[in-house]
Amino acid sequence: MKTSARKLSAVVTGLALTALGTVFSGTAEAANPCWWGDGGMRMYCNNVSGATVYATPDTSRPVGTMYSNPSWFECRRDTGAYVGGPHPNRWLWTQADNGKWGWMKDTDIYSETDPVPTHIGNGIPQPC
Repeated sequence: MKTSARKLSAVVTGLALTALGTVFSGTAEAANPCWWGDGGMRMYCNNVSGATVYATPDTSRPVGTMYSNPSWFECRRDTGAYVGGPHPNRWLWTQADNGKWGWMKDTDIYSETDPVPTHIGNGIPQPC
């Protein structure tokens, strides 16, 4: 009887570990990158609906909210306040749904933001 109990325990443990492996196997996948839209004029990224847009690249002064998803972004800056995530100081310049311009935290964006340019402007590019 003890042998049967050990075999059953081994089978249950094996099934549990297999299930855990299935659940966690996809968590290390990279996010899809942001993409060009509007004829190459803007970068679009998937983002958190309801994300706050701030006047400066820190959380001191909210100016609006971004309910749209995906949303477009003009450029990115890697010198803002700490936000965590894979790009801990990255903020992206955009226009909130209320029409005000500002910065969104990189951690509020699901897409990989590396493709978003660091400069904006036609003719002579200006830093973001």
